[in-house]
Amino acid sequence: MKKKHRDNGYSITACVYRIFLIMRRRHHLFHFLYAFSCCLLLLFLTFSLFSSPPPVTNHHYLMENEESKGHDIWSSRLSKFYYGCSNASSSFQTADVKTHHNRYLMIATSGGLNQQRTGITDAVVAAYILNATLVVPMLDQKSFWKDTSDFSEIFNVDWFISFLSKDVKIVKRLPMKLGKIVTPYYMRVPRKCTPKCYQNRVLPVFSKKHAIQLGKFDYRLSNRLDMDLQKLRCRVNYHALKFTDSILDMGKKLVERMRMKSNHFIALHLRFEADMLAFSGCYYGGGEKERIELSVIRKRWSTLHQKNPDKERRQGRCLLTPEEVGLMLRALGFGRDIHIYVASGEVYGGEETLKPLKALFPNLHSKETLASQEELAPFSLFSSRMAALDFIVCDESDVFVANNNGNMARILAGRRRYFGHKPTIKPNAKKLYKLFLNRNNMTWEEFASKVRTHQIGFMGEPNEVKPGRGEFHENPSSCICEDSKAMAGGDSTPHNDMHEVQVENNKRNVADEILTVDDHDQDLTTMDYVENGIGTQGKEDLYKSSLTKTDQPELDEWFSD
Repeated sequence: MKKKHRDNGYSITACVYRIFLIMRRRHHLFHFLYAFSCCLLLLFLTFSLFSSPPPVTNHHYLMENEESKGHDIWSSRLSKFYYGCSNASSSFQTADVKTHHNRYLMIATSGGLNQQRTGITDAVVAAYILNATLVVPMLDQKSFWKDTSDFSEIFNVDWFISFLSKDVKIVKRLPMKLGKIVTPYYMRVPRKCTPKCYQNRVLPVFSKKHAIQLGKFDYRLSNRLDMDLQKLRCRVNYHALKFTDSILDMGKKLVERMRMKSNHFIALHLRFEADMLAFSGCYYGGGEKERIELSVIRKRWSTLHQKNPDKERRQGRCLLTPEEVGLMLRALGFGRDIHIYVASGEVYGGEETLKPLKALFPNLHSKETLASQEELAPFSLFSSRMAALDFIVCDESDVFVANNNGNMARILAGRRRYFGHKPTIKPNAKKLYKLFLNRNNMTWEEFASKVRTHQIGFMGEPNEVKPGRGEFHENPSSCICEDSKAMAGGDSTPHNDMHEVQVENNKRNVADEILTVDDHDQDLTTMDYVENGIGTQGKEDLYKSSLTKTDQPELDEWFSD
């Protein structure tokens, strides 16, 4: 076939050459112009007949081992220039100096594992602000997950107490008084409460009550704190909160089994579950069956208003489908042979929904496929312990992909920044929306190029988010320091790269596009859930004594875990 193409090309060239010879002999201008036009026409036909056909738009034709040119897809370019730094300053008062001996603070967390983690972290800071001894936090055992685990069954309680001993005094239980355990006074504080707010609302109560329990303790501390208090947050979240040995050991086995399959692996928090899809109010192409099923689930929440699915997707508020996640990853340079750990509950639509993702990435794994039922038995009946296993694998993965902006995604994003800026990919759903709509109208190369462009600023690189912007657990900028020695190492490339990243981020105003939760904005991931009215009615309501007119019952932030 190739020989035939060459012969055809040679004959056309010869023909063109003969025409030029004839025109030179006759020296006739009109004929010369006519011949020249013929030459152009013949050349055009040549290119049209023998050029490559347009590429197929179906994604199954994709190359086996695509990689982003000139960039290691498994690491952040600038990670070596930054490190986590959370040590207290010399002016930070220690617990033995500031703790009042007869002042105890208790908190009751709410939500799933990662929402509770934010509450525990903020409780330590609140105790420091109030000069109080913190009682080991009580975990939510009544909300959607109904996990009966207590603190010591998920976290290493002795490590938690000892690691923070210089910052805040922590005890496992309230002291006895006249042979009885001290009864705490129950109250609430508003969301995003500042240190001054705690001092004005809670501190006066300590003059009459020696023990206070703050109920519904989630997001009850401001994002904007001074440097030392932010660093205390980091010491709690990244160092003091360690899972129990049994959870750590099982998590380590899962990671090792992934490493045995491949040197590198991706962890994907897919979160494509029926409850999540119903709550989002989006439509995912499942026809009337999907609309009916999800609308039934939505009736759980009487406060949810009807949403416009098209508008939600245009605004980037809908999850990517498994197929869209796969296309995004292939466009970013991850080949078909990559191994992916899927951290997710039961995927809506089951195997049929996962089929397009498996066509792109056949090597999909989960804790259920990596471990036996016997190995998972101590964890399988407890949602928080199962979530902890997923947390460990996602944290240890080379690349973490978060398909929503919930608690787990934010906490892992911040943790991975703190421990070396390991790549964390969050889909720029607002920009990718139009691209997915039109992907069959462009070549794969065009599609992939646009995906890579849209994802700038959403890959977990340093300087993606301006310091102080976004939810603190996602962007712990107060606890990220520059390595001045590495910066001054004589390699000019990193400085150039940093300039490029900053210029690109400023141009795109990436920080403003990322879904965040600051003191004046609350997105859907911070809504609360109360199942069957628990916590809002009845004599057992622990918070009724201190509810104010502005403290209305809320929905737990259950879905984002």
